[in-house]
Amino acid sequence: MKSLIIFLFLISVPYFYFSQIKTSTFSDLEQFHKESPRPTIIHIYTSWCTVCKIESFELNKDKDLIKLINNNFYFINFEAEKTKEKIRFQGKEFNYLPNGNSGIHELVLALSKNKNQPVYPLWIIIDKDQNLVEYHEGQFQSEKLKGKLLKVFGF
Repeated sequence: MKSLIIFLFLISVPYFYFSQIKTSTFSDLEQFHKESPRPTIIHIYTSWCTVCKIESFELNKDKDLIKLINNNFYFINFEAEKTKEKIRFQGKEFNYLPNGNSGIHELVLALSKNKNQPVYPLWIIIDKDQNLVEYHEGQFQSEKLKGKLLKVFGF
């Protein structure tokens, strides 16, 4: 019985792995844009945000959305309070700002319209020329996100 469970788990791993959104980093983004410019989706979240966890689970269930994003966009999943490395984005450098036991990344504050307390999750969608196309605070339902991407970019 134990062998059967292990076998079923092992054959199901590729199914779950391939149904995930492929993520990039900001350091990858600069190189990717030189080689093959694409629109970029920046998803900003925190580890403590319950809505972020629900949203992530729901988005990863939508195979059509995953395929749309993986084939046409660069996707950056950015943890606002735990990402501590220096990030270069659109010709500027951004650092982590510690505040006692926690902190926030300067890039989150730069991208957020609410500079005092960013709203999570936060979605920033930019076109291949790095112009802002969509700014969305709070949960983005998979159907609404898919509709927005199709409407704006026509994929």
